[in-house]
Amino acid sequence: MNTAQSSVNTTLQVKRTFAAKRDRVFRAWTDAAELARWFAPSADYFAVVPELELRVGGRYRLEMHHKGGNVHTVSGSYQEIKPPEKVVFTWKWEGDASPEASLVTVEFYDLGNSTEVAITHERLPNIEERDKHAHGWNGCLEQLAKFI
Repeated sequence: MNTAQSSVNTTLQVKRTFAAKRDRVFRAWTDAAELARWFAPSADYFAVVPELELRVGGRYRLEMHHKGGNVHTVSGSYQEIKPPEKVVFTWKWEGDASPEASLVTVEFYDLGNSTEVAITHERLPNIEERDKHAHGWNGCLEQLAKFI
């Protein structure tokens, strides 16, 4: 019997190791002032964090301002917070017509004087969006490496 697979893999996984202790890397993700200093896909952007309520059910809002004037805004709510090991939050772009938010899990692995960050971004609508987010997440991690 031939069984066709009806779904495509739209889950994204990205990992990177940083030369900083886990508490320090966790704080960079969970403190609004620190997040604003690095959370952008490239140096052509700067970030503004008008809302970050770090508690389960709390909301966040991130604005990525491009030097050309475009602003990309994403928001969501925290689903799980386990300092300094894990943060899980929903992710929805402003103006996105999709009814469902995607889900981001960021895990922080203690490697002594360094930390591995593993991002899993689930429920992306299609492969094209998965690939766009891969570019964005890798860019953000590059900016984090420069910040840390």
